Amino acid sequence: MDVSQSRINTDTLQGGKYLDNILPLLRRYQSVKPHHNRKLHFDQYLALILMYFFNPVLTSLRGIQQASKIQKLQKKLGLNSTSLGALSEASTVFDAELLQPLMKELAAKALPLEKDPRLKKLQQHLVAVDGTLLSALPKMLWALWLDEQNRAAKLHLALDVDTQMPVGARITHGNANEKTIARDYFLQSKALYVFDAGYAEYKFFQDILNAGSSFVVRIKDNAVWDEISCNQLSDADKAAGVMKDIVVKLGCQSKQSDLQKPVRLIKIFHQGDESVPRKSRVSGKKTFRTTDTDYTFLLVTDRMDLPAEVIATCYRYRWQVELFFRWFKCILGCQHLLAQSQNGVAIQVYCALIASMLITLWTGCKPTKRTFEMLQFYFLGWATEQELKQHLDSLKEIKKKVV
Repeated sequence: MDVSQSRINTDTLQGGKYLDNILPLLRRYQSVKPHHNRKLHFDQYLALILMYFFNPVLTSLRGIQQASKIQKLQKKLGLNSTSLGALSEASTVFDAELLQPLMKELAAKALPLEKDPRLKKLQQHLVAVDGTLLSALPKMLWALWLDEQNRAAKLHLALDVDTQMPVGARITHGNANEKTIARDYFLQSKALYVFDAGYAEYKFFQDILNAGSSFVVRIKDNAVWDEISCNQLSDADKAAGVMKDIVVKLGCQSKQSDLQKPVRLIKIFHQGDESVPRKSRVSGKKTFRTTDTDYTFLLVTDRMDLPAEVIATCYRYRWQVELFFRWFKCILGCQHLLAQSQNGVAIQVYCALIASMLITLWTGCKPTKRTFEMLQFYFLGWATEQELKQHLDSLKEIKKKVV
């Protein structure tokens, strides 16, 4: 079955009856892997997982199974009471990757949220890419990370900074190579990708250029280059902390063929707050981070036309993907895994991303804790549809004042 046939209409994503508006998005999955012994269909399973995120009463797979006994929910979803075994089987039978077209359609419906005028100079979509770990159980053997007792899954995410929408997502074990995932699944044309130092590989930079896109990447302080020319700094560049803007050929003699064209190297000074010292720690990429509040760092980009201070601004927007991870894990609540298989974890994570995207489309704003709470009150029956509409209307008024 072609699950991309059922297209999303704008009317489907607006209105007051939010649960009723979710269900039509899932109908395309109703006939996925039909079986005469299986009473729980893929669309019903997805609806139950989405209800898990929107209803704070549901905190586990057993809670979802208990909710399936409620007649009102059964009538709404068109299902009978399901068992733990059926829910567990569903996480392995149904293919998580079938959710990718739905996520792409939702992302395509989003309107720009970021109003920074400097980003209009890019003429490309600014996309921040990074990965985050999700703690896994020791018995989840596929979730390789530190050792047998410390296992983790990793969410690799590409976030469109302008719309605050995920435009690419993959679930792997904790030790998966982030550059390989980005290269195989995220690279598209007409994008400006922003990466941290974990993605600094010259062959990867060339792959981005071959895809018809650009990059802004932080590189390590011990990088090697041959200087070709030096660009003069403007007052705006200096105010942004830019110390140097030069055109270089990256790499030593044996590596210079990996990246075929010269790039810009920009050195930036970061002045921190001495009252908030940085703690010594090892990052998820197993690299040591300095504890100094004031430090310098190096950025490379192929964009020769942009002012250095705009390049620095693009890199600062990379932090948006970190804020999204915080929302995703701490507020939306995707730290407790409902399944143990990689496919089951992927289904849960993709459903969480879909829930976040729906909130952004419903509200026209970045998802916040207050808005998420109001939606939960609505799904609990504490808030009326009118009260939820009033909250959403207030967000629109705030947005108008900001603009």
